[in-house]
Amino acid sequence: MALVTLGGKQLDIDEDGFIQDPDAWDQAVAKSLAETEGVSDLTEEHWKVVNYLREYYLEFNMAPMIRKLCKQTGFPLKRIYELFPSGPAKGACKVAGLPKPTGCV
Repeated sequence: MALVTLGGKQLDIDEDGFIQDPDAWDQAVAKSLAETEGVSDLTEEHWKVVNYLREYYLEFNMAPMIRKLCKQTGFPLKRIYELFPSGPAKGACKVAGLPKPTGCV
């Protein structure tokens, strides 16, 4: 693990850049994480995905399956990849401050 500054906070991240304490996440951290994924500006569509992922994680303690993410946000999988080029698991979950998903998102 490494200690890095994200959104003005010192946070532990794993070897893939996922923060280790989801409670330390905030919008400034999300913006910093997005930059590590090649997303320079978080739009309303980005926030819709990020907020849904966070809400789902806080309720169920895991990331949703990709079908559920697409259905609940109204975005086809292609659009999720346009918003988060590294994908829903690596990109979107990382920006949302979730732990690295172990299964299919």
